[in-house]
Amino acid sequence: MGVKEKGRWSEFTQNETNAVKPEENLKAVIHALFQLQLSIHGYQHPQTAQTLKDQLTDFTATLSHTLHKTQTQSPPLPSIPPEIIAYVDSGRNPDIYTREFVELAQEGNRALKARMEAFAAFRDVLAREMGSALPELRAEVGKVVEDTGGVWDEKGEREVLGG
Repeated sequence: MGVKEKGRWSEFTQNETNAVKPEENLKAVIHALFQLQLSIHGYQHPQTAQTLKDQLTDFTATLSHTLHKTQTQSPPLPSIPPEIIAYVDSGRNPDIYTREFVELAQEGNRALKARMEAFAAFRDVLAREMGSALPELRAEVGKVVEDTGGVWDEKGEREVLGG
């Protein structure tokens, strides 16, 4: 993006293939603000009213253009959980927070894994008992066991894997 001077007007030109750089946006805003300051300082009511109006319009357009380009081009900032901000604000090390968080996640994963294994064992015991008590449902019980991640042999008993 470049700023071209035509009298007292600044026009924005942008090559479609070039990205607008934030530094150039900032320079354009500062330039428009400086021109506005000069117009205000040299204000003499009837003679410079139109110039001041033009400078205000120019500054508004520059600021609006810069804001629009900055918002559309800047990548979103990463979201930081409020717990980490509070942790750092209290003077604690964020690495310790991360370590504690990972340890809690691992503990939760271990508990979840144990619960899943307990339900799988219950599923297998229930299926084995249902298969022996209701032989006519053995095929359906085997299908349910296999659909839920278990292993069922032809006799209606659980196969032992890896053993």
